[in-house]
Amino acid sequence: MLFTRLSDDLFRPLASPSRAFNAVLLLHLHARVFGDTAEPLRKTELLAAIGDFSADFAQGEIADDETTPVDPIERRSAVYRRLLDAGWLVERRERYVPVVDFDPEARILVEELARLDRGETRSYGGAVLDVLGSLESAIANPAERSEALVNAAKASRAFLSHLRTLAGSMRKIEARILAQEDQRAAFRLYFDEFVARHIVSDYRTLHTRLNPFRFRSGIVREAGRALRDPLTLRALAEAGLREGRAPDIEAAERAARADLAEILAIFEGLDRHLDAVADIVARLERRIAAALRYMDHRDSDRIERTAAALRAVAGADEAMTDAPASGVSLLRPPIGAAQLYAPRLKRPPMDFEPLPEIFLDPVVEAFIAAKDAFRHRVAVTPDRMADFVEARLGRKGSLRGSQIPVTDVDAFVVFQRLRELDVLFDGTLRTRYRLSRVEGRVANGWLDCPDFLIERSR
Repeated sequence: MLFTRLSDDLFRPLASPSRAFNAVLLLHLHARVFGDTAEPLRKTELLAAIGDFSADFAQGEIADDETTPVDPIERRSAVYRRLLDAGWLVERRERYVPVVDFDPEARILVEELARLDRGETRSYGGAVLDVLGSLESAIANPAERSEALVNAAKASRAFLSHLRTLAGSMRKIEARILAQEDQRAAFRLYFDEFVARHIVSDYRTLHTRLNPFRFRSGIVREAGRALRDPLTLRALAEAGLREGRAPDIEAAERAARADLAEILAIFEGLDRHLDAVADIVARLERRIAAALRYMDHRDSDRIERTAAALRAVAGADEAMTDAPASGVSLLRPPIGAAQLYAPRLKRPPMDFEPLPEIFLDPVVEAFIAAKDAFRHRVAVTPDRMADFVEARLGRKGSLRGSQIPVTDVDAFVVFQRLRELDVLFDGTLRTRYRLSRVEGRVANGWLDCPDFLIERSR
C-alpha cells in the first residue's frame, strides 16, 4: 500500500543528478524550517528559507539540467516547484494567502530519512525494559491497560529489527574492509566504522556487567504465564473488544494470544542473532590480527642487496687508495633488532594447583548428624501417623483421643497432629480414617484439648 498513498513522482528528486542537494534540503526543511512551527508556512517565507539554504551550494550541485536558472531568485522558485511537483510539499490558500506544508504521508517518510541520517543507535537496556514494563502493566491490569500489550509487541519487533540491522551493518562494513587494497584504509574503516560505531555503542552493551538481557527471563516468564492463564487472556480480549481493536471477542482473544506468542518467540530466540553478531566480530578480529602480524614483512630484496655488497667488499683489492680510515664502517646496518623477525614465544606451561582436601572436624560432623536425626525424629509423615493410629486401634473400629496413652516425646509429636488427621497431607489419610469431634476433653499431662474420635472408614 506504500505507492497508493505516496505521489508517483515522490522519489524523482532523490534519483535526479541533484539528489544530494535535494536530500539535505528536505532534511533541513523538516528539522529547521517546519520543525518549530505547528502552522503552515507562508510561501514567501519558505522561498526565502530555500534561497538562504541554496546560497552555500554551487550551481552544479543544484541544477538537474541546463534549464535550471542561475539567478538566485529564479533558482529558489525552481527548487520549490521541483519539490511541489514531486509531492513533497502541498500548497493551499488561507484567506487569499498562499501557505505551504509537508504532505502528511511524505512527512512520515522524511522523518524516517532523518532518523536514518542521524544514525540513531538503540539502547538495548531501554528496549528490553520497555517491553518488560508494558507487559507487566498489561498483565497486572488487563481490563484497563490492555493497550500496553500491543505496545510491548511493537517494542519487541522493533528490538528484533535493530538486532538484525546490527548484524547486517557489521557484515556490510566487513565486506568494505575486505575489499580495501590499502591496509591503512582497511584499518581506518575497522577502527572508525566497525569499532567506534558498533563495537563501542551497540555490541559492547551486550557484554557488560549490567547486561540488559538479564530482564529477558522476566519477559519470557510473564508472557508464558499470561498465555497459560485463560482469565488473563479473557480480560485482555474483553478490553480489546471494548476499545475497538477487534470486531468480536474471539478475534480479540486471538490477537492477544498472537501478541504474547510473538513476544515469547522473539525473546526465546535472541541467542541465534547474538551468535551471528559474535561470529562476525570474531572473524574480523582474526583478520585484523593476521594483517597486523604480517604487515612488517621481511624485505628479501634488501637482504640480497646487502649480501651482494658484503661479497663485493670482501673481494676488493686490499690496496685501495681511497679506503676509509680505520674505524669507519663502509655500510650502515640495513636491519636491526626492531626489524628482525622474532618467532612467537612458546607459552609457559600452566601451573596446576591441586585443590586442598577439606577435613571436617568430628565435632561438626556429629553436630550435623544430630541435627539430621532431630529433624527426622520430629517430622510427621503419612506413614508414621498411619502406623501410630493402627497400633492404638488394633482390632477396634474406633478410638477416642482421651483413650490414647502418650508415653514419650515421639508419641506426643504424632499425637498433637491427630486432630488434623482429615486435612493433613492434602487429605491423604481421609480415605482410611474418619475424624469427628465428641464431648469432653483430653488431659494427659502432655496436651489439654477437646476430645475427638477416630474411626476406620468403611
